[in-house]
Order: sequence, then structure tokens, then C-alpha cells
Amino acid sequence: MLLAAAARRRALVFLSVLVLTATGWTSLPHTPHLVTSYGLPLARVRVLAANVRFGRATDALIATVRRERPHLVFVSECDRACGRSLATALAAELPHRTAVDADGSVGSVLLSARPLRDERVVPAAMGMPGATVEIAGRPVRLQLAHPLPPLPRQVHRWKRELGRLADTAAGRTPDRPFLMAGDFNASQDHAAFRAVLRAGRLQDAARLTHSSRTPTWPTDAPLPPYVQIDHVLVSEDFTVDHIRFPDLAGSDHRAVLTALDLRGER
Repeated sequence: MLLAAAARRRALVFLSVLVLTATGWTSLPHTPHLVTSYGLPLARVRVLAANVRFGRATDALIATVRRERPHLVFVSECDRACGRSLATALAAELPHRTAVDADGSVGSVLLSARPLRDERVVPAAMGMPGATVEIAGRPVRLQLAHPLPPLPRQVHRWKRELGRLADTAAGRTPDRPFLMAGDFNASQDHAAFRAVLRAGRLQDAARLTHSSRTPTWPTDAPLPPYVQIDHVLVSEDFTVDHIRFPDLAGSDHRAVLTALDLRGER
């Protein structure tokens, strides 16, 4: 636009202004604030979501858990060795777990300080386990998210797996708190991701804290990370106190660490 203005190319200036305006508009968050939380806070819940890149960042994750002391940890790309290491090292802090025990990127683990029940897995190429945990006397449904990335020739599979997450969110019990977290391989600019939010009337914790443009991937590239694809989504039963994005040595993702307040009925 500046070059066109300097060259006094009015038509090009007009076109570049349109392009700049459209780019700015599409960069704004599309999802409205669909829900409002009510009620007194019942419990503070610290949630950590991390992609450990085929288990390479397992030691960094263990150190982060010991430092930050989350109550719930959603771990993607946690292979069998990673799962064993987490179970051994974090037995005192997070003794309860449900997992898809597999090699490479397929393995996923959900760790909890409290007992888990009603364990289920959303069908996908990579593990997406879920369970229910009781917090302050309320059953809270948990779901780990890790759909395929939208690579060439598999975009349709990426959309299908995000669609299954949307179905899971839509099928949640209306009066039951709901948490979905992990590596979504999608940002707020993807319609398939926004469909998950709409289906379950969920909010992105980063959006609620005005951090929805904090990039989480890729951290191992020549360029700085430029997109947020790791998210913690919450139902109207939660408010967000704060959120941070810790680095994990060995991973190509930043983790998402958020402090939530579970609230009672109105």
C-alpha cells in the first residue's frame, strides 16, 4: 500500500487497502462469547495440555508438572515409554490415568490427581481418550483432543476428526461441566475448530484471557512460532483466572497451562 501510494497508483492503493482491511478483519476472533459463568467458585483447577513430540519432551513435561502442580494433564504424542515414565515419575502427584497406549504420535495420556471413571475414546488416527472426574462434588467430563493435522490429501480426515470432537461436545450432559484440551491442529481461524466451540457452547480459555493470538507452534523452526493450535476449551461452568504457555524442551509445541475456577449453580 505504501509503495503504491509513493508511486501514485490510485487503483493499486485502493486495492491494497481492501486487501489490508480484509486481512485485518479475518485476523479478529470469530467466536462470540456464547456463555456467561455464574455461581460462587467451588474449586481452583489447574490444567496443563502438552504435546511431547513422540515422547521427546517427557522429561521437560515431568519437570513442568512438578513445578506447576496441575490437577489435570492432557498429553499428546506420548508413546509407550513416555506413558511409563509419566506413571512412574508422577505417581504421587497424578496417580490416576487413562490412556491410549501406542507408539509414536498415536499414544496419548490423561493424568489426574483425582480418580477417573467412565473412560471412553473418540475414534481417531491418534489417541483421544476421555473420562469423568469428580471435583468439589460435581462430575466433570474430560476429553483429550488430538485430530490429524490438515496435511495435503488428508484434510478430509482432519475435518472428520474435528467433527467427531464437535459431536462429543454437542453430546455432553448440559448440566455437567466439560473440559476439552490438547493439540487441535487448528486455530480459531479454522471453521472446523469454531464448529467444536459452537457445538458444545464452549469457550477457548485463551480467548477469555485475551491471549488467543499467543502462538504455540512450531517452536523448532527457523521462524518463531506463529499460530495457536493448542487449546483448553471450557463450558460455562468455568471461569479462567490466568493462562500461560510454557516452553517444553524437546517438543515443537508450547504447552498450555491455565488456572480455572469451577463454579456452582446460580
